[in-house]
Amino acid sequence: MTRNPVTVTVAYQVIPGRETEFHSWGWAVLRARAREPGFLGGGVLVDGEAEWHVVYRFDSENTALAWENSPNWAQWAGRAEGLARETGRRTVRGSKVWFDSQTDLPATTPAPPSPPRPPDKWKLWFVNMSAVFPPVLVFNLTVLPFLGGVNALIRTLLLCLAVTALVTWILMPRLQRFFKKWLYPPLQALRGRHKRRTA
Repeated sequence: MTRNPVTVTVAYQVIPGRETEFHSWGWAVLRARAREPGFLGGGVLVDGEAEWHVVYRFDSENTALAWENSPNWAQWAGRAEGLARETGRRTVRGSKVWFDSQTDLPATTPAPPSPPRPPDKWKLWFVNMSAVFPPVLVFNLTVLPFLGGVNALIRTLLLCLAVTALVTWILMPRLQRFFKKWLYPPLQALRGRHKRRTA
């Protein structure tokens, strides 16, 4: 190890419902960094309901900056748009802080968890049906009777426009938050373990 390694911690606010995708993105970024010169390791941590931290370490400030200014990192950062927003960044130089932080961990620190698996398809079907059925029913009962003389293509287009708008911006985000623990139980277990360790 060189005399001036650098540890960088980047905080992100994850969009509700996109935790699994961000978790997979974070570890994929670290695997990409592992191919860069001077990379020493890293991890993805959960702090609270939607606060995440991607931690990585290089053997010098120059190698860390080379990664952060590279086109490869620019591409990975672009993939995070729509998943999370960067809220802070902290850089620590030197090896003493790194070793001090390691001594605070239990002797049997578990290996980084694998990304939670996607929800079962039948669960996704249930949530989608719960979002689509109510607006379709309401539209058929309240609006379609007044559009009897309108061309079938126009009626169908109006139905699709109204239902997809309601599902995309109103119903689905709320249902994903409501069913989050049911859809992603491994992610909730991971958060619980992390909170107990930090406590």
